[in-house]
Amino acid sequence: MSFYDVPDGVEIRGRYDHQFAQILTRDALQFVAGLQREFQGQVRFALECRREAKKRYNSGGSPGFDPATRFIRESNWKCATVPPAVADRSVEITGPVERKMIINALNSGAKVFMADFEDALSPSWENLMKGHVNLRDAVNQTITFHDQARNRVYKLNDTIAKLFVRPRGWHLPEAHIIIDGEPAIGCLVDFGLYFYHNHAMYRSAHGAGFGPFFYLPKMENSREARIWNNVFERAERTAGIERGSIRATVLIETLPAVFQMDEILYELRDHSVGLNCGRWDYIFSYIKTFQAHPDRLLPDRVQVGMTQHFMRCYSDLLIRTCHRRGVHAMGGMAAQIPIRDNPAANEAALELVRKDKLREVRAGHDGTWAAHPGLIKPILEVFTSNMAGKANQIQTAAREDADAITEEDLVQMPRGTRSLEGLRLNTRVGIQYLAAWLTGTGSVPLYNLMEDAATAEISRVQNWQWIKYGAVLNGDGVKIRVTPELFAKVVEEEIERIKREVGLEKFTRGRYQEAGKIFAKQCTTPELDDFLTLDAYNLIVVHHPKTSARL
Repeated sequence: MSFYDVPDGVEIRGRYDHQFAQILTRDALQFVAGLQREFQGQVRFALECRREAKKRYNSGGSPGFDPATRFIRESNWKCATVPPAVADRSVEITGPVERKMIINALNSGAKVFMADFEDALSPSWENLMKGHVNLRDAVNQTITFHDQARNRVYKLNDTIAKLFVRPRGWHLPEAHIIIDGEPAIGCLVDFGLYFYHNHAMYRSAHGAGFGPFFYLPKMENSREARIWNNVFERAERTAGIERGSIRATVLIETLPAVFQMDEILYELRDHSVGLNCGRWDYIFSYIKTFQAHPDRLLPDRVQVGMTQHFMRCYSDLLIRTCHRRGVHAMGGMAAQIPIRDNPAANEAALELVRKDKLREVRAGHDGTWAAHPGLIKPILEVFTSNMAGKANQIQTAAREDADAITEEDLVQMPRGTRSLEGLRLNTRVGIQYLAAWLTGTGSVPLYNLMEDAATAEISRVQNWQWIKYGAVLNGDGVKIRVTPELFAKVVEEEIERIKREVGLEKFTRGRYQEAGKIFAKQCTTPELDDFLTLDAYNLIVVHHPKTSARL
């Protein structure tokens, strides 16, 4: 029997595979263990601070600008100069770290591909380790994929997108790797293994002396950015590369973080390449932050777009903050996917994407996200035709008008209506996403949109909020109050609809009934779970007999 060769204090409980062993080397695991041992206490403190903030919000409080850090917001300072290799980020594509996806995304014509270990990936042992093998091969430009069903071999073009990697959030463990008797911190595993194996090749072949590049998710406070900065500095020292080589874009996707954007950039000022509007998670966070506020029941999620006042202010303030500090202000996700069997509907969807991206570029964003390669060309056309031939708008779109945005602007209730169809859609999307996630898929096409954990989270917390406070819905012109009994009936009916839509064979093979039970439980629990995936994670952990040894 083969074993992983591990350093003292480290145990691997995932399946042994000779390819995985090339990633899980003794030296790489020693590097990850060093990160965990140095920063575990800081991470625990940051998560405890989140819990304390949650108590304040649940007691009637609201997030706001911190008076103690006003000097950072009001001082004139800049982040380090943007590396030339990533000056143009006009359109970025995102997706999980799957082999075929990586090749298609790097070849898509996008300027950047964000390879995702977070919301677009179900973090099974197989997915994670294959993802690291795939990224190593991508950085080495040796990655290929043989699609046997199509008898087609995929390989990289001569010109490819710049690779960014998104590790998991601070809150997620990695239960297959045990360090000093405790599960590893998931994001330190993701970052550590990728950085250790790829920093040298990435800097020389892709980053023109800079890199690797990262996206950082789910932060709520600048103290969490400080931990990442310290992680980066330790990694740079260990690798013997220049301070400031590693660069990262932070997703502003929690409501508390919008009040900390200057402070987050300040903590990462030597390692920052901007902020991004993670708008779906941001809506999820708005509901979660105000979960104890019955006066903040949101309308149907499809009505909460970037034209809502609080969302527009969030975007405008992010642009102002980033450009004042000399870095990119990235726009939000276009989740549409091509509707191949209906050209008219496809063109209508593309027109919505164009309008959304035109709004972003005219507001001052330097680039934006797309979920599908079919969107790259039309989005690129919108951005390039509105940026006067420049790689970005950092120097040309100051947005000083956004200085007038207040705390009240950033938390203003969105306007709209709540409907029974909204409750049904939330339920249908949530159950189907969770069923896919449980079977190893984290990025799921549903109703012509590419859904990931963020949209499933909105569905879950909005249902919970409506049930908790007995929201009144408009159903076929009749006012209906949401009750646990009504919701149970909706779950039952939507599972039957899912069965009809996907077909009996797929439904039987899938985990839809199990997903329905989990989703219903999370929507009706007295205390709202912080994350859908955190609660469900143990259902995809598979421990194997002893697969590691100190040789």
